Amino acid sequence: MSKKEPSTRLHRNLVLGVVTNLDVIFNQGKQADKVIAKTLKSNKRWGKRDRAFVAENTYEVIRWKRLYAGIADVKAPFTDDDLWRILTVRWVLMGIALPDWPAFSKVPTRRIKGKFDELKKERVYAASIPDWIDNIGVQNLGVKKWEKELTALNTPAKVVLRVNRLKTNPKLLQNALRDEDIQTQWTKEHPDALILEERTNVFDTDIFKRGWFEVQDASSQQVAHFCQVAPGMQVIDACAGAGGKTLHLAALMENKGQITSMDIYAHKLHELKRRARRAGAQNITTKLITSTKTIKKLKGRADRVLIDAPCTGLGILRRNPDAKWKIHPDFLEKITQTQQEILNSYASMVKIGGYLIYATCSILKQENQDQIQQFLNSDTGQNFQLDKEAIVSPAASGFDGFYMARLIRKVVC
Repeated sequence: MSKKEPSTRLHRNLVLGVVTNLDVIFNQGKQADKVIAKTLKSNKRWGKRDRAFVAENTYEVIRWKRLYAGIADVKAPFTDDDLWRILTVRWVLMGIALPDWPAFSKVPTRRIKGKFDELKKERVYAASIPDWIDNIGVQNLGVKKWEKELTALNTPAKVVLRVNRLKTNPKLLQNALRDEDIQTQWTKEHPDALILEERTNVFDTDIFKRGWFEVQDASSQQVAHFCQVAPGMQVIDACAGAGGKTLHLAALMENKGQITSMDIYAHKLHELKRRARRAGAQNITTKLITSTKTIKKLKGRADRVLIDAPCTGLGILRRNPDAKWKIHPDFLEKITQTQQEILNSYASMVKIGGYLIYATCSILKQENQDQIQQFLNSDTGQNFQLDKEAIVSPAASGFDGFYMARLIRKVVC
């Protein structure tokens, strides 16, 4: 949980901003990052520290919802009084002095520490996780490894930039950011990544608007490298979304060859086009998947087909903590079925000798190794052979959790 800053003081307008965010996120089921962005956009007079306070406290209450709500003795759906009780718990545990406001007087603050000591003995409260996810985590990873992953997933994510090598390089970008008083670190393990030393809004910088970088976690950046693309190839990004990995592939291909970015959502492909223009990526075409005919028309065409599959997202809870409260056991069953259907359908687009790359931001075997094994045992999968797989652990890497598998389409005699 976040530690308090020495000068932390609570201001009513900022606290109300947090309460409003939590009401919309918890009670209306809205996506946390979009809710926070809307609140910050509508309060342009807030300074840097004010904005950070609202964003951080919103995210941290989401992250620790089960623990805080358990101590506050409240249950969803939350009333405004419930949300004030939850925030009281958070700030008492952080050692922040509470103002003499009526909303804070409704919670017996002396009992908070004792209740915390009691609940933290249970992993589902100490890690603030739903029972069913905890059970599946233990089944997949074992108690010791699961607890390490939970600790990592409850640590706020670092802000990582991906250098757009179509326009610049790490050194030039690092110097340009320094001119904006933004300090970064580069590591050889992630050659295209710069890690911010301090969280700040990079989207208002001129260099972002000029397309010098994208915000993309270091683990996510590994996927494009794992594809082993080269200039001149025919590449299909089959679940492209808004194009984070498409843009990285374009840079690795030096704008040579062809990338076909596909998705079932038109608005995501529209956003991809906008980002591609900013990035100077010129070898990208988009294709909306409207039926199986869209896939059949591309049969045997691609040197590489990337399936960045829809998944539970349990590997990226540090940056999307609201996901653990939105998904349910039946979702896991449905999504694994969808993943297998996508694998069996989209594999046909790979040419003989080409690679099919499957990736998820999950740490569950059901969505990863088990899916690949099931696919290889299928009629379609008989034409493929596993070349390599990689598992990125949040605990071991310090970044998001990812799984990647690269399969080669064999010559069938």
